[in-house]
Amino acid sequence: MRQPIETGEAVVARANAHVRYPARFQLVAAMNPCRCGYLADPGQACSRAPKCGADYQARISGPLFDRIDLHVEVPGVLAGDLALPPPAEGTADVAARVAKARDIQRARFEGDSVRTNAEAEGELLDRIATPDAAGVKLLTEAAERMRLSARGCAVVPAAGAADLDAPPA
Repeated sequence: MRQPIETGEAVVARANAHVRYPARFQLVAAMNPCRCGYLADPGQACSRAPKCGADYQARISGPLFDRIDLHVEVPGVLAGDLALPPPAEGTADVAARVAKARDIQRARFEGDSVRTNAEAEGELLDRIATPDAAGVKLLTEAAERMRLSARGCAVVPAAGAADLDAPPA
């Protein structure tokens, strides 16, 4: 699974031939914080914390975990929250921001062999997503504290987030 995520193609190798299939996709995954799902829940604390969470999350290999670009913790929804009004930004608004971000990337890579930030590598990635001094400091501190691999320090998601947050043209 790591190779198709990294290269955008799946290779099937046999004695007489190698066949390549396109495999560019967006992986969206979800998991509980631990086996019972209550690791950080103050109302129903996990009885085996923190070992339960560490054991459960260790089931995903480090190299695969590194290739998941964004990690978002989502707290449980309380019954009372279900009656709240919908968020101010609706689906159409988000779709418009995503379309604008794609337009920014299309313009950025015009004349290059890539179309999106996710496809950028090496010098091209350095050109579009080199952090400033404060960003380097933050990234270094995060890498040390979270024990990130070199791949885990890639800044492609930050470039995409910046495109989503771009001011109106």
